[in-house]
Amino acid sequence: MGGVWPSGRKRGEMGGVWPEGPKRVEGVAGGRRLGGAGEMEPKLGFHELLHVFSFLEARDLLCAAQVDKVWNEVSGTKELWRQLCLRRWSSCKTSQMTLGTQTWKEYYLCRSELEFRMECGRPEKDFICKAIAGHTGEIDELAYISTKECRFDGQEKSMVCTVSSDSTVRAWDVQEGTEIWSSPLQPAALVNVVTFPRLQLAITVDERGLIKVWGAENGWEQASFRLPTFSSALQACDHPEGPFLLVACAEGFLYALTVPQLQLRSRTRVFPSSPTSLLCSPDCQWVFASTQNSDLGPKVFHTRSLLCLVEDEPPVSTTLPIWLTSRACWAPDETARLMVTHRNDNGMQLVITTYELRTKQSREGVDVMVQQMASFLLPNSMIPPHLMKGHGSQVILLVSGSELALFTIHGVQLAAFQDHQRPITSMWVDQSRVITASFDLSLRVYVWNKETKPPVLKSCYHLLGGSHRWASGFTHVEGDSMSIVGVEARNIGTSILRSYCFKVQRGSDDCIN
Repeated sequence: MGGVWPSGRKRGEMGGVWPEGPKRVEGVAGGRRLGGAGEMEPKLGFHELLHVFSFLEARDLLCAAQVDKVWNEVSGTKELWRQLCLRRWSSCKTSQMTLGTQTWKEYYLCRSELEFRMECGRPEKDFICKAIAGHTGEIDELAYISTKECRFDGQEKSMVCTVSSDSTVRAWDVQEGTEIWSSPLQPAALVNVVTFPRLQLAITVDERGLIKVWGAENGWEQASFRLPTFSSALQACDHPEGPFLLVACAEGFLYALTVPQLQLRSRTRVFPSSPTSLLCSPDCQWVFASTQNSDLGPKVFHTRSLLCLVEDEPPVSTTLPIWLTSRACWAPDETARLMVTHRNDNGMQLVITTYELRTKQSREGVDVMVQQMASFLLPNSMIPPHLMKGHGSQVILLVSGSELALFTIHGVQLAAFQDHQRPITSMWVDQSRVITASFDLSLRVYVWNKETKPPVLKSCYHLLGGSHRWASGFTHVEGDSMSIVGVEARNIGTSILRSYCFKVQRGSDDCIN
């Protein structure tokens, strides 16, 4: 018999059609097959065919659609393509589908093509590069205003917001390479920005601690709040009970403010007179607070208690039994899995410990329960990492100098890449890609191979910046479903944005695998 189906199944197994489509199903007409004695076998009904087709992959369904009218109708069924989308992209939601403008099949074909182009990265053929100038100072931070979900309804647009030492906040259309709006000159240099894409809001803070809310569509100022000193961290939290802003200030206090009004919900002392770093969990239910290289152990707060603080009672929190903390990240596929880099008991070696967090109701109130899941020593030969991100539920990405290394939470090294010539300055991680920025004036793009467990990262290509005569390298990088944006520092004390927007030809099936 021989033969292999496109989806990897052998001939004779349920769930495959030959890649040639009609040529391999000779004798079939309207779902009937001629028997050896000239008789007709029973015809498969719509629901029977639908059940058989539910075992097929995308390429198989496209081939089946070429057989006849009945197979074409069944192979294009909404539920078949919806299941393919959910199986391939677990984060895919019905809300991403715009009624009347795209189907699940169109979504699958467009997103497959987009990922193909992002993996190939051929200049001009797969993406368009634009240099976007406007700030007269250095760009300190950028954040996407647009949602990072994949949409292919003709209305998708990538927009970013930037803050600069020139004391302005600006919004940019990445695809067009144009400025949407710029704020009036502010009293001091702006140092940080976070966004609430769902609310179309951007929030900035300047070097003196003045926080402001801006309408992302028009740049109108909506509210302000002044800290007693400068801010060391901002976190945008789109919590189920309502959006709020977390701010850490240099005095060691943690502020919770409503959005967009910036009304004070709580003020909590975390670390006395120490700049604090903040890190919200993927579902915004937990907040990790730390101060680097300190004997004070990092703390984890249950965010709901920060929003509903009871008078004379501290928020629900716990202190982790570690010290000299340097980096931390959350596992994006888990609701409360935290990975922390710290020193071991004698302070000589770096350790990465993974914790699971949960709450437990007691007579006294709510307690935080912490369970250690794993712990391992980093190799002595490894430079202490300055960037750390999580992927899935098991993988940790570390950047040390110009090296990108991948470990499991149990310490198994999965890969190490040394593609950059100079130190890596920034790293962006999502479900499909990893992007690193460097002082060598390049962005490096990597793609996840999800067929392996845990997933393996594949190095793909460089995205180059401008001339070394004019630029000193990339300082920041972020991405969304359609684009990549890097901040390119210029040698004259200014910065520009360099965007790479990927093309999608709607209705194409050439990139299905």
